Amino acid sequence: MSMPLNKLEKFFYFDKLVIHSLDLALYQVSVVVDGKEHFVTDDKGKFLRAHSILELQKQCRNLKANKQVLRQQSAYDEMVGQPSRNNTNELEVLLRDNELY
Repeated sequence: MSMPLNKLEKFFYFDKLVIHSLDLALYQVSVVVDGKEHFVTDDKGKFLRAHSILELQKQCRNLKANKQVLRQQSAYDEMVGQPSRNNTNELEVLLRDNELY
């Protein structure tokens, strides 16, 4: 499910802004609104992506999130032949927008 950035800018506050680490230097944004996660899109319907966390923070500077996190999922278990797990090896790190852009 997705939600346009300009619509999210009209919200008072939402639960969480999530910056997903997809690859070495590729990030994508989602938000958690009322317990449901939505990927953020631009005005043309494309997922909001960038090669820098700071660039995404700049694009999302008008959003009002209660907290902001960086989320990464590791493929390490799969790469070394570990069996599938019931739980995820997802890592979430709390971020703060220091307005360094």
